[in-house]
Amino acid sequence: MGEGVTACLSDQLSRADLYLQTKFTPISGQDPARVPYDPNATLSEQVLQSFAISLENLQTPYVDCLVLHSPLSNAAQTLEVWQAMESLVASGSVRQIGISNCYALKALQALHRSAQIKPRVVQNRFTQATGYDREIRAFCKSNEITYQSFWTLTANPHILAHPVVTSIASRYARTPAQILFRYLTQIDVVPLTGTRSEAHMREDLAIFEFELADAERAALDALF
Repeated sequence: MGEGVTACLSDQLSRADLYLQTKFTPISGQDPARVPYDPNATLSEQVLQSFAISLENLQTPYVDCLVLHSPLSNAAQTLEVWQAMESLVASGSVRQIGISNCYALKALQALHRSAQIKPRVVQNRFTQATGYDREIRAFCKSNEITYQSFWTLTANPHILAHPVVTSIASRYARTPAQILFRYLTQIDVVPLTGTRSEAHMREDLAIFEFELADAERAALDALF
């Protein structure tokens, strides 16, 4: 990723034009063969060591967002990590911070109350099993937190095949995936996606070429 970013920077594209986001992952979520910090260090030191590696890998002096990969085993440990992330914001090397895989509204509310620098991103799986995070998304909306969805397509083949979605797709001459992504952006959800296909990349970017009508959004609301 860092090599790609460096290769693309030019008079036409500056670092400020890009949004780079990375994560701190606690030891429980790490590949034992590739831990980017000393596992015997304190949690705060682990955050700083991991972030230094991220800057090196991304070949950038700062990131736009640093996300905690998941809450730790207890609130005290989560807050310790969060405070280390706050120190990176204070240093100017991180613009904003967030949390991922946080599906308990009470845990998010507790972090929000305790944090000096409030979370600005929540990144979660967007699945029927979690009720599509309705309560968490409402909390995010009322607290100026960006909700990022992942597994947006993979976890929702039933949505992509739903007659409401396919009929709207046919009306706009778009794919069901484009309709889902456009709907989410219009309700202030940022769908995360990745592909090696240039065609799919272009389709993803093309969702901003059209806008769903209020009635269409209401019909899609009923699915979520």
